Amino acid sequence: MILVKTLLLQALLALAPVAAATSPAPAAGPAAVPLAPPPAAAQEAEPAEELDPLEQLALEMEALDAAALEAEIERLSAEVEAANAAADEATTALAGDKENADLQAADEAAQAALTDVTDRLSTVCDVAETKGVDVGPARALLISVVGIDASTLDAGALSSLAEQWLEDGKTWVVDNAPGFLVRTVAFLLVVALFWLLSGVAARLTGRALASSKLKITDLLRQFFVGLVSKIVFFLGLLFAFRTVGVDLGPVLAGVGIVGFVVGFALQETLNNFAAGIMILLYRPFDVGDLIEGGGTMGTVVDLTLVSTTLNTLDNKKVIVPNGAIWGGTITNVTARNTRRVDLVVGVSYDDDIEKALRVVTGVLAEHEKVLENPAPEVGVLGLGESSVDLRVRPWCKTSDYWDVASDILRLCKVRLEEEGCSIPFPQRDVHMIPAPGTT
Repeated sequence: MILVKTLLLQALLALAPVAAATSPAPAAGPAAVPLAPPPAAAQEAEPAEELDPLEQLALEMEALDAAALEAEIERLSAEVEAANAAADEATTALAGDKENADLQAADEAAQAALTDVTDRLSTVCDVAETKGVDVGPARALLISVVGIDASTLDAGALSSLAEQWLEDGKTWVVDNAPGFLVRTVAFLLVVALFWLLSGVAARLTGRALASSKLKITDLLRQFFVGLVSKIVFFLGLLFAFRTVGVDLGPVLAGVGIVGFVVGFALQETLNNFAAGIMILLYRPFDVGDLIEGGGTMGTVVDLTLVSTTLNTLDNKKVIVPNGAIWGGTITNVTARNTRRVDLVVGVSYDDDIEKALRVVTGVLAEHEKVLENPAPEVGVLGLGESSVDLRVRPWCKTSDYWDVASDILRLCKVRLEEEGCSIPFPQRDVHMIPAPGTT
């Protein structure tokens, strides 16, 4: 028993140093106060405010030197050109099938990518400009892609853009000027050749119509001559455009559509055009004829498909629409070779009527321009208020009408006065009746 107790005591004494080393030493004095927990700011730092991507990019660019900024601008410029080409390709594909949802999504994505890279390039340019880096070419690229705005408009950008345009112009001139010059010369030569051919065709047409047995008026002949000339020249224009490589299909289609619209809008002009065709076909008058039509009397000078030009008797030029002439009464004064002159000569009631008739008949017989066939007519027309009116109707050539009318009136007055016949004028007898109570 004593031996067991001794062994236990020795074991406890051996373990005592280990326990002392592992246990905390007791604090001296009063019990220790536990430390307060650290403040929240010390435990966890507040998160920083998030920056806009472009602002973050600007901060990153501020840390770069001028050489690094130039390299970044060059890289972004290449991205802008690639994104712009991709956006153009997507837009072109969408134009061919606007209802395609995939193409719409692709176009929106391409436009968004282009906007993103142009915004980044503009931001880098803003930072680089503050450090004296030349950003003119990059600004010019932005102007050509997104247009001119306040952020890209500066003297350097405009200068670079002008230089680029000038360089592009020089390149175009060098590449295309020789071919353009050759095509221009070929076009002018073809036009000049067909202009000469149109004149030759017009002269040949005029000679053929003049020598033919067809009875056509001068107006119709002029119309056909002008029509042939215009057709030949128009064909020459078409051939000239075809020579320089112009596709005539869309041009002719456009001309047809425009012609339809213009024809619908100019119905009155088409009416005049149709009237001009009818005048040419039915030939109611010819150049040089004295006509009365459309409320105007004059000599026909020219006729087009829409209007007729007249010279009035007092030498005024009047252009009358063909619709007004064809739609009304046409009086062709000079259509016949001969014409009757209608005159009225008055003699006094006291004169010998038979003698007056003989005098007037003698005047007509002696006049060299009065025709014997048809025979002139002289007779009593009526009993007027102051005179006996004689009807005088000589016939003459149409070209002598006005001379005969004037001469006959003058000679009748002279001969009647020589024979004792008077030319009366209106007279009134006034009878004064005294008032009652007056003498």
